[in-house]
Amino acid sequence: MFALALELLKLGEQQKALTLFQTIAKTDPNYVGVYYHLGKLLEELNRAEEAIVQYKTGIKIAQQLNDQHAKSELQGALMNLEMEINE
Repeated sequence: MFALALELLKLGEQQKALTLFQTIAKTDPNYVGVYYHLGKLLEELNRAEEAIVQYKTGIKIAQQLNDQHAKSELQGALMNLEMEINE
């Protein structure tokens, strides 16, 4: 399902990809990779506050899973978005 969501993004099908990413986050919340892509897509859709929630959720899950790489990526995305909002 995750690969399909990425393919849909490439085809410009943002709403369909969004639905799939949200479904993945709900049905498999420990699939930490989804939170980065979900957050980025929400940013593209000008839904920054929702993106922040997804990044923070992903950071918590990455901590629980001891996935430092995912945690670092999500923290970077969150920091960049928060800086952009504050400009």
